[in-house]
Amino acid sequence: MLNLNSPDDNRKCLQDPVSLNVGGEVYTSTLDTLTRCRDSMLGAMFTGQIPLARDGRGHAFIDRDGKLFRYVLNFLRSGSLDLPDGFSELALLRREADFFQIRPLLDEIRRYEASAPLSVRGGPLGAMVLVGCDSKVRLLHFNLRCGPENYELGTCSVRAFTVDLFCTWGAFLGLLCQRFCYRSSQGAASPRPRRARGRLELEWVPKPHELPQDQYDKQGYRGLEAAGAGATGAGAGREICNTQAFVEELLKLALAEGFRVDLVLPDPADILNSSSLRLVKS
Repeated sequence: MLNLNSPDDNRKCLQDPVSLNVGGEVYTSTLDTLTRCRDSMLGAMFTGQIPLARDGRGHAFIDRDGKLFRYVLNFLRSGSLDLPDGFSELALLRREADFFQIRPLLDEIRRYEASAPLSVRGGPLGAMVLVGCDSKVRLLHFNLRCGPENYELGTCSVRAFTVDLFCTWGAFLGLLCQRFCYRSSQGAASPRPRRARGRLELEWVPKPHELPQDQYDKQGYRGLEAAGAGATGAGAGREICNTQAFVEELLKLALAEGFRVDLVLPDPADILNSSSLRLVKS
C-alpha cells in the first residue's frame, strides 16, 4: 500500500541516506545526488516541492522503469553517461530522462546517439543488404604530348568496378553513403542513392600509373575511398582499388551494425571475391 506525503511531511522525513523504490528496484543514495539537478522533476521530488509516495516499507516510491533508473542515478553521481557495450535500450532511457526532466542527461544521450552505432539506436530485425559486384577492362587510346608539336598515340588498359547494392534499412544505406566517397581532381563527393528507394550504384576507376592525370580527368573517371576511423579531409581515407576492398569495408560496417552473412556466391569460402552477397540483420 502506498502513502502519499504532503510537501511538509517530505521535508521532515527526507534525510541521508535516502532509500527509494523505483518500479520494484530499491536504491540507496543521498539527497545531494538526487537533487543534483534541482530544476528537474526528480530534484523537485526530493526538495519537498511536490508530494512523494512511499511504499509499505517507507521507501520513497517512483512508478518508473527500475532497471533503467540505475543509469539515471549513476549519471547524477558522476556527471557522465556510462552504458555497457551493446546497450540496446537507448530510446527507453531517453524517455526516462525526459520524464525526470534531467536536461544534462538528455543532452548526453543525444551526443551518445550521434556517435553510437545504428544497432545501438535500433533497427529492423530482418533488414537485408543485397550486393552485386562486377568489373570490366577497357582499352583506352589517347594522345600523349612529347613536345611542343610532338604527339604520340598512347594506349592504356583501365579496370572499371561497379557495385549494385540494395538495402531495406534506409538508415544503414545512409551510413554507407557517409563511409564512402568519390575522389577526383575536382575534389570529393559522397555517393547518393538512386531515386528508387533503397538502391545504391557505385562505379569507379582506379587511376593506372601510366595514364596521365589530364587524360584520366578527360574521361570523367573518378576513384573511390573509404573513410577510416576518425578520418577527415582529403587523403585521409583508404583507396578502394577493387571490389574486394569494397566488400571488406562493407563487412566491417555491416557486422558492427548486427548483420550476418547469409549468402555468398560463387564461393562461400572466398567472401572477398564474391560477385553476389546477401546480409541479414539478426
